[in-house]
Amino acid sequence: MRIVFDTNVLIAAFISRGVCAELFEHCVRRHKIIASKFIFTEFSDRLTTKFKFSKHEVSEAVQLLLGRIVIVTPLNLERGVCRDPKDNLILGTALKAQCQCIISGDKDLLILKKYKGIDIISPQDFWKYEETARTTVRK
Repeated sequence: MRIVFDTNVLIAAFISRGVCAELFEHCVRRHKIIASKFIFTEFSDRLTTKFKFSKHEVSEAVQLLLGRIVIVTPLNLERGVCRDPKDNLILGTALKAQCQCIISGDKDLLILKKYKGIDIISPQDFWKYEETARTTVRK
């Protein structure tokens, strides 16, 4: 399965040992994780400004991700798809890579539920989503 992790989920995976960290580790082993330069830039900026990580720590985190994630250039979307225009870049990333889902904690994305065949789900809902996808493939 091809999956985009929204920036907020990637950050949560790196700063705490919880649902997002477990989910990221699981998906790295079993699925293909997709991102874009925008996601990496936002990830780096937030770790530095909001969470006060050093530039060295951010660089190490980015290098770790680069070894596990496929980078694509997002498709340009028409205006007004999301309430937050930056979220269009997340959707564009998933569209470009023909992803099955986006994992996000962002209410502006989650409210969409689905966009052009791409499911938008919370980290907590991924386990059930993955099981449903697995059962559907077996039938």
